[in-house]
Amino acid sequence: MSITDWQITTTTIYCDAVDDEATILVYGDGAIKCIGYSKYGSPDQNIAKILKNKGTKLNRTLECNGPKCYRVTGYRDKLFSEEGKNSR
Repeated sequence: MSITDWQITTTTIYCDAVDDEATILVYGDGAIKCIGYSKYGSPDQNIAKILKNKGTKLNRTLECNGPKCYRVTGYRDKLFSEEGKNSR
């Protein structure tokens, strides 16, 4: 992974793992952060109850996949792939 001209970029995605929006931060050095992880990674009782109720309605378990889930890493990899194409 190469270092970019930019320092940070963000996007908000729909995260189907928790049935909610999550903001992803990608830093120019390749570091990543999912803001949704702070809410859903180790949910308090209220958030856990919301996830359970939503999951029941959707007929599946809702659970955060962690800060390195494929949604976050995929977005980062897409950015760096596009950056590489644009630098040629």
